Amino acid sequence: MNKNYYAILMAGGVGSRFWPVSTQDFPKQFHDMLGTGDTLIQKTFQRLSNLIPKENIFILTNERYNDLVFEQLPEVTKRQVVLEPAMRNTAPCILYAALKIQKENNDAVMIVAPSDHWIEDEQAFTDNVQQAFDYCSKNDALMTLGIKPTFPNTGYGYIEYNTSFETDIKQVNQFREKPDYETAKQFLEQGNFLWNAGIFMWHVKHVVEAFKRNQEELFQLFEKGIPVYNTEKESDFINENYGLAENISVDYAIMESSKNVYVIPATFDWNDLGTWGSLYDKLDKDQNQNAVVNARTLLEDASGNMIRTKKDKVVVVDGLKDYIIVDKEEVLLIYPKTKEQDIKKVLTKVKHTFGNNLG
Repeated sequence: MNKNYYAILMAGGVGSRFWPVSTQDFPKQFHDMLGTGDTLIQKTFQRLSNLIPKENIFILTNERYNDLVFEQLPEVTKRQVVLEPAMRNTAPCILYAALKIQKENNDAVMIVAPSDHWIEDEQAFTDNVQQAFDYCSKNDALMTLGIKPTFPNTGYGYIEYNTSFETDIKQVNQFREKPDYETAKQFLEQGNFLWNAGIFMWHVKHVVEAFKRNQEELFQLFEKGIPVYNTEKESDFINENYGLAENISVDYAIMESSKNVYVIPATFDWNDLGTWGSLYDKLDKDQNQNAVVNARTLLEDASGNMIRTKKDKVVVVDGLKDYIIVDKEEVLLIYPKTKEQDIKKVLTKVKHTFGNNLG
């Protein structure tokens, strides 16, 4: 394996739309959401290690999940776990990790990958990342993987690319915000739009230069820590300064304002597993289109439901269609799939009514 290949595995999110399974203390990336025997972070780590040396995969997460990381990924060392003392979106933590990696290896080529994606064709994923690494190692490029849209999804941002490029690697014209349905339909009809999967690849020196060029204040904040990165004094510096960073995504911080941005249309199936409905889409169904994880079920006049419980719990359902049914310890959620985007709001109401310990 190439010792210059690195990864930042993003594992700091809460995943509140997967409540009640995903909570602030135990978010979705640390759960076996699909009932496969591996949690999402374990699957992602394994996928990245097909190309990248395991010791070069850095786990970027919140301080409160430090113990969970070591429980689920016992092969990683303390050096590989990069802790955020505060939630500040993706730009600050990516810059912080990039500066740490650059100090260790100035020739590093790296991928930033979320921990909660479901990718079935792992060889195709590896091939696409290898293609991006080859390009980024020779060119000043900020690269992303875009997903070919299969329907006018309003829940994803889109990437518009230049159609004059006849190679697999396309120059990005612009990033587009999550559209309404009619706009999303127009994107698909136009044919040069991809879903933004939030997977990025670049040479470490080029991404650091992009931050220096586009986010001067943020760069200066983290640049001050270079002398102590990868030393015992690093945590003191980060605890003192991280909270001062602007809350900004890497898309806004550097991707949307840079001219050297390229995209590879991905050749693998992809799902970001952001909601119970997206999980339902990936699971096998019975003859009535019910998807079941862990439970033993007796279903009558029930169709299109997403059912998840603890292992071997018996669930009897009669007369329900297109519902999310999730049982977890002291919480039972029975909720229409059509309103799944409102689960975040429901969680807020539950906390207000019954206390924060439920979310």
